[in-house]
Amino acid sequence: MKDTHGINGGLRFLKMHGLGNDFVVVDARGAEDPVTPALARALGDRHRGVGFDQLAVIREGSGVAAEVDYWNSDGSTADACGNATRCVAELLMTETGVENVLLRTGRGDLVAKRAGAGMITVNMGHPQLSWETVPLARDVDLNALPIDGAPGAAGMGNPHCAFIVDDVDAFDLDAIGPVIEHHPLFPERTNVEFLQIIDRTNMRMRVWERGGMITLACGSGACAAAVIANRKGLTERSVTIHLDGGPLEVDWQEDGVWMTGPTALVFEGRLSAEFLNGLS
Repeated sequence: MKDTHGINGGLRFLKMHGLGNDFVVVDARGAEDPVTPALARALGDRHRGVGFDQLAVIREGSGVAAEVDYWNSDGSTADACGNATRCVAELLMTETGVENVLLRTGRGDLVAKRAGAGMITVNMGHPQLSWETVPLARDVDLNALPIDGAPGAAGMGNPHCAFIVDDVDAFDLDAIGPVIEHHPLFPERTNVEFLQIIDRTNMRMRVWERGGMITLACGSGACAAAVIANRKGLTERSVTIHLDGGPLEVDWQEDGVWMTGPTALVFEGRLSAEFLNGLS
């Protein structure tokens, strides 16, 4: 993307998604980062803004293809977003004609590459498997948290809490998700996943995402779920996770957790000066 600030003081953006996990992408390379908590909240409003699960901001980076910052729709920030990372990687690889890129995120430097058949894969790094790094409020068993249902926990640059259940569709995520997100065991709140084991290489998953929404897919959540299910002895290290938006492939290898799936560019747009001037 070029010409970030343009006609009538507007702000150019792209709308992308990975399996319905949707993003606004702003390219701030060569310009001052325009995003503030107020702008993130306004953009994230699906009725008065554009709407997104996450906002990704691309910035210049030294020794990497780019740096990427992530915002939630409530104006808070996140260190990781797997599907948004894949979307940004696809943009940059198309722009430069290369087959792999290194992106700097709050999670660390992440390698992404083309995987064939229109798929993009990213190494989301090693899971965080101590109570301090998830993070949790105190030292507890990460495989069986002291919460009804004995969920597991793992960090992937953001915290995740995963319940193993018989039927993911039997749970009211709108009711349960916010309660677990704000549980006192999670000082930075948490993403919440419900997992249904199909067999040792397939799981069904639904997601309540930190920031207050049900999402059709969640890349970091899929990675965390694969790690948690494997640590509980329920699955292999390589699994297909079937989300509401479609399947993601997750492979927990020695060098990190690789996550593979499709990306899509939906449209380009420009925020009006009136919209930007109305932010509070």
